[in-house]
Order: sequence, then C-alpha cells, then structure tokens
Amino acid sequence: MTSSGAGEGAQSGRGRTASSVTGSSVAGVRAATGSVSRQLALTVSLAIVPVLVTLIAFTVVMVTSDGAGLWVVGVTALAGLISIGGAQLVSRQIVTDVERIRIGVQQVARGSREIRITTAADDELRRLADSVNALIVHLGKEEEARRQSDAARRDLVAAISHDLRTPITSLRLLADSIGDELVRGDERRAYADRMATHIRSLSALIDDLFELSRLEAGDITWSLQQVPLDELVGETVEAMRAQADAKGVKVLATLPPSLAPAHANPEKLQRVLFNLIQNAIRHTPADGAVVVRAEATPGGVEIEVADTGTGIAPGDRGRVFTAFYRGGDGGARSTSDSGGGAGLGLAVSRAIVEAHGGRIWLGDSERGTSVHFTLPAIG
Repeated sequence: MTSSGAGEGAQSGRGRTASSVTGSSVAGVRAATGSVSRQLALTVSLAIVPVLVTLIAFTVVMVTSDGAGLWVVGVTALAGLISIGGAQLVSRQIVTDVERIRIGVQQVARGSREIRITTAADDELRRLADSVNALIVHLGKEEEARRQSDAARRDLVAAISHDLRTPITSLRLLADSIGDELVRGDERRAYADRMATHIRSLSALIDDLFELSRLEAGDITWSLQQVPLDELVGETVEAMRAQADAKGVKVLATLPPSLAPAHANPEKLQRVLFNLIQNAIRHTPADGAVVVRAEATPGGVEIEVADTGTGIAPGDRGRVFTAFYRGGDGGARSTSDSGGGAGLGLAVSRAIVEAHGGRIWLGDSERGTSVHFTLPAIG
C-alpha cells in the first residue's frame, strides 16, 4: 500500500510538474509572440498551415507510389497534430486570461474593491486588466469620499439640530411662563431678557450658516479695497473692550507704525477679528490678556490674535477650523452669544480668509492659543 501511494504521489508530482512546464512554455510563447492579435494570427496559422501541407502531401502521394510519399504523409500528419495542440494551448491561455478578467469584473460589480486582476502575459489583455484595476482603485476612492461626505452631512444635521433645539426649548419654556402669567414684574423682564439672548444666539447661528454656505459655494460678491489695518484693528479692539473688562481680561493691539494696508473687504475682515478676539476673551481667565499683532510679510501682511487662556488640546488642533467641531475643554472655539457657541466662528473665519487669498492656522504658543492669518497687501 505504501509503495502504491508513493508511486501515485510521484506520478501526481510529475503531472503537476509537466503541467507547470507546459504552462510556462505557453506563457513564454505568448510573451514571444507579443500582442493578442499576433497570438490569434499564430493560432490560425497553426491550424491552417498543416491542412495546406497535408493537401500538398496527398498531391505528392498521388504522383509518387514509393515509400517517400508515405514518409511525407506521416511527417505531415505529425506536424499537423503538433500544430493543432500548440494552437489549442495558446488559445486556451488567452481564454483563461479573458475568464480572469470576466470574473474580476463580476466581483467588482458585487462590491469588491480589494481584488486585483492579473494575466499570464504582457499583451492587450494585460493592459485591459491594468485599466480595470485602475478603475477599481478609482471606484474605491470615490466611494470612500462619498462615505466621508455622507458622514459629514449627518454630523452637520445633528449639530444644527442640537444647536437649534437648546435655545428653542428655552424660548418655549420662557414664553409659556410669561403667557401663563407665572412671572410678573422684574422676573418677567428678566425672562424677556433671556429670550432676547436666545434670539440673538439663533440669529447669529443662522447668519453664520448662511455665510458659510455662500463662501463654500463660491458665491462671493464683496468689493475689495485698501484697508488701513491700524484703524480697523483699533476699532475692533475698542468694540471688544467692554466684554473683556467684564471678564477682567486685558485686550490690546501692537502694530508697527508703517504697516502696509491690506487688500480686503473691511466688513468681512472685521468679522474675522471679532470672531478671533471674542473667542480669545471667552477662553481667557481673569487677569489674562489678549493681544492682536500684525507684521508685514513678502506680498502681504500677517495678523496674530494671541491669548493667555486654556489653550487647545493637541488632539483638537487639526479640526478647530471645522464647522460645529467643539472638542474638549479649550478645544474648538465659537462666536455665539450664548456661551458654548455653535462651533462656527473659526470655520467662517477660515472661509473668509481663504476667499481673500490668504490662509489661517494655529501658531505655536507656550501658553494659551495663537491664531495667525495672512492677507494680501497694497503697496
């Protein structure tokens, strides 16, 4: 039994070896012949040429009756069998490559994006397989981008719903209390003031959403002009001084005397400064400071708003300019009047700065947060 098994194993091994050698030989023939069109031409030739030779051989037999004629027929028949076998092997390998491509395309149609199609030879079928593989990669990237877009859209809807629900719920409760005459006198006025605060919060959220959607859609109708930065920064700092004093935070500006004007829209630029200074004040404890600096750069001007507050966690730094991203304590900044904010302030500021042809980023700071942005300059 053992001997028989060994014999069968040896025979099977020889069969696999012979099959491997045959496959290698066919691949070698295909590589040597080149394109599929040449391979098909060779296949046709291998099938037709023996027939022609056989016809010639029979003609020779008809005119000769000695052993030479029979010898010619035998050689011709053998050559025909070899040619037919070679043609079958070459055509079988072509069919195998076509089948591989077909199966690969079917798997792609079922949703597979990890498959890669290979062929035995470097020819048109190989290039077709490479094109299909490139298509698979492209489809995978598009589907991943679509998944990320859908996830971002869901997050956006959830964030908007959250930021609308809180003030609307408070407004409803406050309005019900006033309508049912549960509060009177000074308490009634306090309720009205709280309602006004929530209304301002909703108005700011709607304005930011509208502004951000227009900016991201490229719907920009601003007029750009020469903006004296010393005047604009000074006005903005003075406007924020009351809020800073209420928290016990110092706010000041340090600008060089000969700073070139910026090429910008003054209202939009001031909105960026309001957003950044307001965020800095909100996240800076009492006795802290917020400083606005500016300096000339090649072809423009760089403005910095720095504070001595809680700073931004390293894990949040890469996402603080994303709409509705809040992060942890001291993470994302916002501009809402309601305290926590909707997380749109930095996103709107980024869109405004980039629409001006500048860029905005977080600078390195040993203490607090430092936000920088650039603008083109005039002069």
